[in-house]
Amino acid sequence: MTGQETALAGAFPQATKAQWRILVERALKGASFETLVSKTYDGLSIEPLYAGAAGSPFPALRKNPGRWAILARVDVADSDAANRLALQDLDGGADGLHLVFAGSIGAYGGGLVGDDDDAIAHALANVRLDYGIPVTLDYSPRAPGAAQALRRFIDRQHIEPSLTRVSMGFDPLGAQARHGFAAEPWAQAARSFARDVKAAAGAGFVYATAVADARVVHSAGGTESQELAFALSSALAYLRALADAGVDLDAARGLIAFRFSADADELLGVAKFRAARRLWARVEEACGLDPKPALVFAETAWRMMSRRDPWNNILRGTLAVFSAAVGGADAVSTLPFTQALGAPDQFARRLARDTQLVLQDEAHIDVVDDPTNGAGGFEALTDELCQRAWTLFQEIEAEGGLPRALETGAFQARVAEVAEQRAKNMARAKDKLIGANRFPDIHESALDVLAPYDAAAESVEPPAGAPKSAALAPRRLAEPFERLREESDAHLAASGDRPKIFLANLGSVAAFTARANFAKNFFEAGGVEAVFGPETESTTEIVNAYRESGAKLACICSSDRIYGDAAETAAIALKGAGARLCLAGRPGELEERLRHAGVTEFIYAGCDMHGALRRALSEAK
Repeated sequence: MTGQETALAGAFPQATKAQWRILVERALKGASFETLVSKTYDGLSIEPLYAGAAGSPFPALRKNPGRWAILARVDVADSDAANRLALQDLDGGADGLHLVFAGSIGAYGGGLVGDDDDAIAHALANVRLDYGIPVTLDYSPRAPGAAQALRRFIDRQHIEPSLTRVSMGFDPLGAQARHGFAAEPWAQAARSFARDVKAAAGAGFVYATAVADARVVHSAGGTESQELAFALSSALAYLRALADAGVDLDAARGLIAFRFSADADELLGVAKFRAARRLWARVEEACGLDPKPALVFAETAWRMMSRRDPWNNILRGTLAVFSAAVGGADAVSTLPFTQALGAPDQFARRLARDTQLVLQDEAHIDVVDDPTNGAGGFEALTDELCQRAWTLFQEIEAEGGLPRALETGAFQARVAEVAEQRAKNMARAKDKLIGANRFPDIHESALDVLAPYDAAAESVEPPAGAPKSAALAPRRLAEPFERLREESDAHLAASGDRPKIFLANLGSVAAFTARANFAKNFFEAGGVEAVFGPETESTTEIVNAYRESGAKLACICSSDRIYGDAAETAAIALKGAGARLCLAGRPGELEERLRHAGVTEFIYAGCDMHGALRRALSEAK
């Protein structure tokens, strides 16, 4: 039997965009085509369909071709415990380690606390750095001696530094952005930075000695273009500092790496990592250098992590790893799914590394370099991100460079503006996060961690006289809803019951189910437990069921037609029984009558969900 060589596509006529548009407009039934176009926080348009594009002149090639490196976080305070977990990660498939110190950009309530020789020796005991496994430090002002201690540890092991893949991770501008102060003005800090980098490079450590780390922007709520502009300006400031210290430009650019957050937005995630390489290539060309692939680290995003229903963090982390890998990241660290709860245990760490192992060994997404090259959507977004980020980069440089922009707070103000808009969109559930403002699990079981989350591990006290500026503090999107759930938990612990809301369902199951389920998910996102009323047309039965429920609140749920016939009567009866009333859906022309009957809150998609929940939680106790 012989296989057919005729291409399948050749057997059918090629559809045109015009033909597709006709079908789309028919399906929209008069709605605007623009409803299919979404906007990013950078103002970029994401179209529903893109034509194929020409390949990029700067393909997203890894600095180290082939598989990306799987990095396991070493972020437990106790060095011996950290070492035990690190060895388990390496034995379980991790390629290298990401040493996180308390007070670093990626501390997230944890981190190593010791930066002396003994602490480093204990944390890295039996780790074979002579095998060339990648190890990167997360720079922290609370651990200023970590890099030097690591150098001495390697020297005592009689390991040739040039054979290692150890990144010292010097990043004073990232630390300044995170904590809102600099130990000294940039004119002096630049010389200190260049001295430290030159000393490490002179000893043979040339693997990403300095890191331009944009995670601080992402975790504070910034946009993709702001992350890229920050990283580009940071790297350029480091390049200038090294050049002023006499380091050859070609050698200096090889000492600088980048680190970005990767979140669950695949389109923007891939485009961001691709854009980073293209933008840095443009800077290299401006410096008279032939572009070379930069070393790019990635970490799954803190911003998208949730303390509630944390199993969803596994799905979000998988999408993030996929985006970073497809975008060309050289090394990726995955935040374990319980990271927001505290120090992850062995099981959570195993899932974190296995996420990457499955994508490598079973999905084989590392086999093709820059697989989205020529894909219309990814090329368009990469181009637009480059243009937007380059404009922001030029604005930063016009302000005197990143050190000056951080000192004046101009950059932080731009990030804060976007973060505020994100918060509003989360409060209205325009931005959805499963487990937080969407499909909450109010009866979830607690998960174990090695140590609870410690906010103090993220803070750093500025030295006396240090120049201060606004800080880019990390914020998770789920936090406002988590605080409501914690308040509900406290009420449960004190009284034995959660605050409740009675769902007064009018009419048949078919009439009320959609809005009753919407109301259940809506209120339980704030820790207010929903109690379903009976299927009945009797107002008396509904009122009796409300009284038996023990709830102080009631939410009327049904179709618009039934609202017109029966909602007012039900509202008057429930108000007479002492209920504080809500109604699921937009009231339309009935609003005045319903408010007069006692309805004080209307819940619907796009309303101020967080505000309504805050009021409901207060009144339901």
